Amino acid sequence: MDAPQTTARAGGVVTTLALAGITAAIMQTLVTPLLAELPRILHTTPSNATWVITVTLLVAAVCVPVFGRLGDLVGKRPMLLACSVPLVVGSVVCALSSSVVPMIIGRGMQGMGMGMVPLGIALLRDVVPQEKLSSSIALVSASMGIGGGLGLPIAAAIAEYASWRVLFWGSAVLAAAVATLIWFMIPSVPPSAKGQRFDAPGAIGLGVGLVCLLLAVSKGADWGWSSATTLGLFAAAVVVLLAWGGWEVRSREPIVDLRTTARPRVLLTNLASIFVGFGMYASMLIVPQLLMFPKATGYGLGQSMFAAGLWMAPGGVMMMLVSPLGGKLTNVRGPKFTLISGVLVLAAGYGAALALMGSAWGLMLSIMIINSGVGLAYGAMPALIMSSVPLSETAAANGFNALMRSLGTSVGAAVIGVVLSQMTITMGGHALTSEDGFRAGLMIGCGIALVSALIAAVIPAARKVAGARQAAGAATAPVPEQARIDN
Repeated sequence: MDAPQTTARAGGVVTTLALAGITAAIMQTLVTPLLAELPRILHTTPSNATWVITVTLLVAAVCVPVFGRLGDLVGKRPMLLACSVPLVVGSVVCALSSSVVPMIIGRGMQGMGMGMVPLGIALLRDVVPQEKLSSSIALVSASMGIGGGLGLPIAAAIAEYASWRVLFWGSAVLAAAVATLIWFMIPSVPPSAKGQRFDAPGAIGLGVGLVCLLLAVSKGADWGWSSATTLGLFAAAVVVLLAWGGWEVRSREPIVDLRTTARPRVLLTNLASIFVGFGMYASMLIVPQLLMFPKATGYGLGQSMFAAGLWMAPGGVMMMLVSPLGGKLTNVRGPKFTLISGVLVLAAGYGAALALMGSAWGLMLSIMIINSGVGLAYGAMPALIMSSVPLSETAAANGFNALMRSLGTSVGAAVIGVVLSQMTITMGGHALTSEDGFRAGLMIGCGIALVSALIAAVIPAARKVAGARQAAGAATAPVPEQARIDN
């Protein structure tokens, strides 16, 4: 195949995978404009309505690493198609729902589609020419943030000017379109771990442990952090995950190879991912509230949900523009340099927010800086991971890294939520987050970004893991460019 055809085919693959990631991310932010209305829409209590958000997080956390391993075992293209099915069906179930139970079921099915992003990133290693790999990884990896940034104003506009059901019918059509593109544009590649068995006990143990942990983190504020339920879930998570770790170490073909995960380059990258996820999500909680708080508070800007979404949208656009540049920076200076640069830009964005929080233009500029940093960091982390693991573990390792980001966002939501709920003022008989509360949240976000920069700074250079990669033998050998495109 000649160079122009090769480039065109690779471009189609990258575009399809980026759209798949954006679609999956839009599913997460889809119901944000409906939060206040969900109890009325679903004829339920506010506490029950929060499960519409929580269930998507829980299902995604369980499915992402499992689907990643299945991608290594049965092929990444089949698993991408498999992820698209619950996205379509779940969206239809939600569109037809009139009560909370079917809505929770549909949202859970949508959460299964989140496995598309790590699967897509892993597939790039198989099908994209080497010179395009870094920028392609950066764009597909950042698609989660891009979808979140662009999805919020779109969802807010639809919720404000049309029926809420249109949101889900639209997401069903979008998911079906992505499935069609995957069918026609994504080439079949032989499974990198063909012939190995699926570690069912490991998958179950990981799922149970993660559900206990994330349920405690996400619902602890509602149930009480010192309640028996919350503490019991935390204790169960510790016990189950320790037992799971013992099983995985003894398993010959684990769902997650903890020996590989324990390599300093992989371990520190995953640890940095937790803090980057925290730093990214903190801004998504704070900035929209500042924009929508009433002007009577003296620091709120009185914007509608739709207007707030429009002020946030340039952040998603910046992430889209910066991500390919991050790939080029990775090619020149390496993914570690790109990761450090990204988290420092993220910290600078929080500094700008602290200085400019009194104006909508200032907050828009701040979120553009923050998302630019996230775009750089999100593109660098998969590159660090894939340079450190055998080819047969690429999808599983990326799935685990995506899980670490999700864990960071969950912890960030819990911590920032506690700060904003505890530092309040009273106005009109209602407790509202104080200006000091928002400033504290922004300072925490800045501090977390700086911590992730310190962690990234001590990630060992690639040459220190070269011996481990050589020991993996032919499994880690790069795929010839001709095979990458034609298979």
